[in-house]
Amino acid sequence: MVVPHHATGARLARHRLADELANVVPPALLADLVAVLAELVGNAVRHADPLPGGVVRVAWRLRPAADGQCVQVRVTDGGSPSGPLMRPSAPEAIDGRGLHIVAGLASRWGVERDGLGQSVWAEFDPAGSTRPDLVVAG
Repeated sequence: MVVPHHATGARLARHRLADELANVVPPALLADLVAVLAELVGNAVRHADPLPGGVVRVAWRLRPAADGQCVQVRVTDGGSPSGPLMRPSAPEAIDGRGLHIVAGLASRWGVERDGLGQSVWAEFDPAGSTRPDLVVAG
């Protein structure tokens, strides 16, 4: 789906994901997916350029796995000079925790870059094993 490169884009993406996967994945996994997707879209809006037309592309994919569905969410934007960075944040800081949340909830996450921009993705393993591995390609 395509959402505006604006704070409302995260809300639109959250609602669509929740509506489409509500009867497909367990409620706890759905809550994690919604939280991570909101973080990724929010980061795209705050830190990256939009795609042509002032938009961000959002996608999710389910793949069967031996013990359930593997789910990947992906947010594609126009990129930024520095790319996504996990940074330390003090307890009193008002921001800087988004990618830590993504890493804590997802099994894996990473960044892929091409000539048009970048995609940040997070994958959720049905076994529930959390491995906060960062994979950078491109």
